Amino acid sequence: MRKVEVCSYSEKWSLMFVEEVEILKFIFGNEIVDIHHIGSTSVPGLKAKPILDIMPVVKDIDLVDKYNPEMGINGYEPKGENGIPGRRYFQKGGDNRSHHVHIYQVGSCEIKRHLVFRDYLQRNLEVKKSYGELKERLAQQFPYDIKSYINGKEHLVKEIEVKALNWYEKTRKDSFNVD
Repeated sequence: MRKVEVCSYSEKWSLMFVEEVEILKFIFGNEIVDIHHIGSTSVPGLKAKPILDIMPVVKDIDLVDKYNPEMGINGYEPKGENGIPGRRYFQKGGDNRSHHVHIYQVGSCEIKRHLVFRDYLQRNLEVKKSYGELKERLAQQFPYDIKSYINGKEHLVKEIEVKALNWYEKTRKDSFNVD
């Protein structure tokens, strides 16, 4: 049974991301348009489960499955869409999970959602702090119940997503406002 662990931010996460990008670029080659570090490990100072979330963006999502054998050789377990249409999801590390890879095709609305959420947390210290504290409390409350941990943070995540999208839209409008 996997333990829910939340720890302080680690500088090594950004280095691990860079290492993994090289592996993914080698596997997928020209299919990859971009690769983003997302999730809590991409936000300096945020408490997080020590699992990297990586989001490659590809030209054609339907071609991703043909790379499952190479992903497997590199320690990734293919999970298909895993509940999110238009995504290909991979886990690395088994019960001691270390990486999640969420692959989307160019133009997916999920890309913006993930990036805006990350960027909003990076720029809003109080929101980042309260989100990290909630995750830490939930990990202590539900050390072997990942579903309860996820459900416990769902309301705040949705709230942050709405604020982040509003912030993003306002920022975009302000950047084009010429007086």
